[in-house]
Amino acid sequence: MTKRLLRAGLVGLGAMGRHHARVLRALDGVELVGGADPIGDAHGALGGAPLVPDVERLLALRPDYVVVACPTAEHERVGLMLAAAGVPALIEKPLAHDVPAALRVVEAFESRGLLAAVGHIERYNPALRSMRARLETGELGEVFQVATRRQGPFPNRIADVGVVKDLATHDLDLTGWVTGATYRSVAAKTAHRSGRPHEDLVTVLGDLDSGVIANHLVNWLSPLKERVSIVTGERGCFVADTLTADLTFFANGSTVTEWDAVSVFRGVSEGDMTRYAIPKREPLTVEHETFRDAVDGKRDAGIVTLRQGLRAVMVAEAVLESARTGATVPTGCA
Repeated sequence: MTKRLLRAGLVGLGAMGRHHARVLRALDGVELVGGADPIGDAHGALGGAPLVPDVERLLALRPDYVVVACPTAEHERVGLMLAAAGVPALIEKPLAHDVPAALRVVEAFESRGLLAAVGHIERYNPALRSMRARLETGELGEVFQVATRRQGPFPNRIADVGVVKDLATHDLDLTGWVTGATYRSVAAKTAHRSGRPHEDLVTVLGDLDSGVIANHLVNWLSPLKERVSIVTGERGCFVADTLTADLTFFANGSTVTEWDAVSVFRGVSEGDMTRYAIPKREPLTVEHETFRDAVDGKRDAGIVTLRQGLRAVMVAEAVLESARTGATVPTGCA
């Protein structure tokens, strides 16, 4: 329960914005006071709250904070307007369309001492949160590798960025978050297979400052929708399916062999498999609760900071540069 009723505004009422509106309308301690979208509210998401055509009119409704769910190309403009008006903001990922724009947004909020966060929703997925907690307590031992697969059909809602900034930023952020490590460099290949101006397939090999190796397979070309993150370490591996919010642990087995030629190889064998029973709350709701609590003054609420959002954009741009040049590219994050 919040200390007071917070007035929330929303910019963007498209495919993602309508879900933000749904959550805001049901969120304890929050009143959705209006939404801004020049195209209108095609999904009827506002449920009676005022619809206005632009950010200026939304600010006239005196929101305590604003959620930004407009196209990525508009994040900088909207973010700077909110910062200038002194209004805290939860900005959908990616933070902005490129690194300079993201940095300007970061500096605008930081220079005013204003609260702001980035909506990297995978950080609120139950399977990944459970995995991260288990990694922090050392259940896996030393971590060796993170491998992710994020693929499915093309989402018609996306027109201004490619698969790297729209989808791969999920994996680039969650990998650093669950391991507590930072990307030093990336090597990547992209492809354009569907005739659109932006890339629709990418494969990434990343080197993290902890010594962890990461690889990511991301595309908009598969009829199979898949969201899987696998973390392998000295005691086995965790597999998180973020579509179903299931977390499974595959333990290393132990076998004894008297065959000298094999015994000199210190490998692993199959051990027990455990699927954990974990509470499964909607990640978007948890994300909103977290930001609401931060606006309400709760310290260490668990938001994704703008600096963390900037880091994801930096790694994404290094991925695109590597794909263009064929070189391994430093991220500038480490």
